[in-house]
Amino acid sequence: MNTKKLFDLSGRVAIITGGSIGLGRQMAEGLAEMGANLVLCARKKERCEQAAEELKQLGVKTLALACDVKDLDQIRDVVQQAASEFGRIDVLINNAGTAWGAPVEEMRLEHWNKVIETNLTGTFLFSQAVGRFMVRQRRGKIINMASVAGMRGAPAEFQAIGYHASKGGVIAFTKDLACKWGIHNIQVNAIAPGWFPTRMSEVMIERNRDAFLKKIPLGRFGSDHDLKGAAVFLASDASNFVTGHVLVVDGGQTA
Repeated sequence: MNTKKLFDLSGRVAIITGGSIGLGRQMAEGLAEMGANLVLCARKKERCEQAAEELKQLGVKTLALACDVKDLDQIRDVVQQAASEFGRIDVLINNAGTAWGAPVEEMRLEHWNKVIETNLTGTFLFSQAVGRFMVRQRRGKIINMASVAGMRGAPAEFQAIGYHASKGGVIAFTKDLACKWGIHNIQVNAIAPGWFPTRMSEVMIERNRDAFLKKIPLGRFGSDHDLKGAAVFLASDASNFVTGHVLVVDGGQTA
C-alpha cells in the first residue's frame, strides 16, 4: 500500500476524551488534518463545542459531547451517540486525565481515588464500551495516554504518587488489552509524553524549568505539534502490526 494511504484517516471516526484543550486538542487537530471526523468529549461541554467548531474548518465533521469518564452512563451515551451519528468508531484516544499533588503520608483517600478513577478506571470503562463496538466491526485502534511518569519512580520533589501509579497502571492495562483483543484485529497502544506545557503541568514546569531542561537531551519542552505524528501513526493503518507498544515522546528524557 502507498505510504500516504497508510497514514490517511479520511472518513475514519475518532473519539477523543479530554479532547478540547491541551494534548487532547493537539492530537484531535492532528487526526483531523489527516481527514478523521472527531467526537470530542469532556466534562465541560462548552469547551468541546468551541474546539469542535474550530476543527470543522479543517473540512471534517465534529461532534461535541459532555462526559465525565468516571460515569459509566455518560460513557455509554457518548459511544451510542458517536455510533448513531457516524455509523462507525475507528479510533479511541483515552486522553482525559487529572493529577493531585501531596506527600504520600498526607495524601487523602478521596484525592487518590479521584486520580485513579479518572486516569485508570476511566481508560478501562471507555475502552470496554468502545471495544464492544470495535469487536463487532472486527477492527479498531485504541490509544491510551500514559506518561514517562508511569515508567519509573520520581524524585521526592514530584509528590503525585496517585498520578504516577495511575499511569503505570495504564501501561500495564495497554499491554494486557493488546493481548486480549488482538484476535479481534484491535490494536491497543499507548503514548508516554514527557514534559509538555499544559494547564496541568504549567506550574510544575515554571518552578523547575532549568532543572527539567537539563535532563532533556533535545533541550526543550514538547511543542503544540510534537504529539500529532505519534497519534496519527497509532490511529492509522501505518501501525496495523503494532500493538501493546508504549511510544515515548519525551525529547530523550528517559534515554
